[in-house]
Order: sequence, then C-alpha cells, then structure tokens
Amino acid sequence: MKILEVANVDFSLRHFLLPLMRRLRAEGHDVIGCCAEGALLQDARTEGFRIVTVPMARSFSLRAQARAFAALIRVIRQEKPDLVHAHMPISGLLARFAARLCGVPCIAYTCHGYLFNQPGSPVRHALAFTLEWLAGHITDIYLTVSQEEAQDARRLHIHPNPIAVGNGRDPEIYHPDPAARERIRKSLHIPENRIVIVAVSRLVRHKGYPELLAAMEAIPDAELWIVGERLSSDHGEVLEPYFQRARDTLGSRLRMLGYRTDIPAILAAADIFTLPSHFEGLPMSIIEAMLSGLPVVATDIRGPREQVVHSETGLLVPVGQSGPLADALNRLVRDQSLRIKMGEAGHKRALTLFNEATVLTKTAELLTAERLNRALGPK
Repeated sequence: MKILEVANVDFSLRHFLLPLMRRLRAEGHDVIGCCAEGALLQDARTEGFRIVTVPMARSFSLRAQARAFAALIRVIRQEKPDLVHAHMPISGLLARFAARLCGVPCIAYTCHGYLFNQPGSPVRHALAFTLEWLAGHITDIYLTVSQEEAQDARRLHIHPNPIAVGNGRDPEIYHPDPAARERIRKSLHIPENRIVIVAVSRLVRHKGYPELLAAMEAIPDAELWIVGERLSSDHGEVLEPYFQRARDTLGSRLRMLGYRTDIPAILAAADIFTLPSHFEGLPMSIIEAMLSGLPVVATDIRGPREQVVHSETGLLVPVGQSGPLADALNRLVRDQSLRIKMGEAGHKRALTLFNEATVLTKTAELLTAERLNRALGPK
C-alpha cells in the first residue's frame, strides 16, 4: 500500500511522524512524507524516505493556505496514494479536503489537538469547529493522541468512531542513565548536588515560559535548563524580553541550551521536568521525562492530566499562574525522597501506557486494517 504521511513542518515530521513511517515501511508499505521544506528533513531522507515538500504555513493567511492546498492536490494527483494520513490542525484539514477532492480511497487523520479548544475569539472557534466537523465527515480513520480529544470528537459529532491511540517513546532511548548524567553535568560544570529543573519545548508563549521564568525567582535552590528554539514558522508574542529579564534576575541559574539532539542525556542529567503549557495534545516531552525517571510538574490541561497522576508521578498546577507553579517546583526541589518516589512511579506508568512500540503497533494496525477491509469488501 502506498501511504502519504502529511504534516505541517519539518519539526513535526522528524519528531512525531518518523517513527510511524519507519514502522509502516518495515511492514512493507511504500511510505512518503509530505510537509514544508526544512533542515530537520535530512534525518528522514538519510534513512531513505522520500519527502515531497509543499509550502505549508502555520498561519491563518488565506493566500498561504490556498497555495498549500493547491500544492497538496498536485502531490496527491501525482503520487496516487492508497491512503493519506494527515496530522496537525491546519495541515490536517488541507490534506483531508485535498485527498477527498482527488478521490483517495482511504483518508486518515490523527488529531494532535483542536484549534477550537485553544485560546481565541468566538469567530475563530466557530470557524475551526465548522472546518473540523466538515473534515471529520470525510475521514475514514479518525485517531486522536488523547482520550479527551476522542471524547470531544464523539460528543460533538465530529466523527462516529474516534480512537485514542496515544503517544509513545522508546524506553531503550529514554531511560535513567547515570553515565549520561555525569557526562552532561561535567560538560556544563554542574555539581552533582545542584538541583536542575528542565523544560524542553519550542520557545512560544503557550508553553508557559513567562510564568516559569517568574516562578524561578522564588526557587533559589535550583537552576533552570531551557532546551529548544523558536521555529521560523512559529508566530505570536516574541519571548526574548522575558528571557532577557530572567538572565538579569536569575544569572547563572538560567541556562538556555538551544536546540539539542541529545535530549535523552539532557533529561538524564536533570532532576525535575516541567511543562506549564496553556494547551497541548499529549506531549511527547512529558513521556520522555517520565521514561527518564523524572517527576513532572505540568498544568492541569488536556493531555498532561492524562499523563501525570497528581501527587503520584508529579504535580498538576493551574494554567498561567507562577505562584502555584513555584510552590510545586519548590516542593520537589526541597524533597529528594519525593522526587525519587514520583520519578520511579512515573517511569513505571510510562512503560505501561506510553511505550512507543505498543502505540505504533496499534496505529499501524488501524491504518492498514481499514484499507484491507475496503479492498476485500463488496465491490
């Protein structure tokens, strides 16, 4: 079967789609990736995947989206895939409508979060919901990464049979690693007894960085590592003023590590993971942290509250409030036994619920079974 996996940007394809593409190819399928051009596509290309690029734009520009839609139609007509599997809100809409227009036999979608559940005006919410409802009714296989999104799809009649497949990471890659911990800390000149809080995400407002940086002013006994960068496709408020103020107030207790390819080692070197986002799907970074044996402090929102068991594997705090975030982080900073206990509990939970192999097997079976049923069904 020929499968076209469609995402928005290279970051999404590299970090979210590539493991599934590997699994589908291993099962004998012809798998092609499709997204905007970017440096992070090199990994997939090096592995022998063919990547076709279209001018995807993570914006609400009608002109930009019309250009991307036309390009998707050209790609689909040229490739003639048996299955189009779309991801991410805007690229997911465009790819499904394009696939329907081109008569693709089977259309699949994995929801990584709804635009109508994100902050915005009533008009934006109404438009996002209407488009998602329309796209849902031309989608044959409707998957979600979180249980709450599947419940929304069913409750709001977006799709009659949404299936929550979850997210996962490889425990052979993400795990407690004393050797990596020692190596990273030595390279950064961090003594073993210094408590490190780590955040790994894109540098955008909805990841909660202003609140996190403000909270760190009330956490004198720890330092913060921020791992990530702002993508060229990211929009919204620029965070540099917040980071500059934090550099002035926190001094050496703030380390901006930028984009890293050694995330497993970075996590192994830290003591606490935090992700104070305003909205999420089912964050891979939390899964990576849990597999690495770290307690997690996250906001009580869709996605993270399915991952983090409050007071058992970590702590959940209100959105957009630096005070409760500081209190939760301080609680873990000051209690080593609690950090260890929650980290171990989180590790066990992640192995059970968020193992990449299990998630990929389930997803691949759902994608290929529908196509097989159609092929064997009545003509």
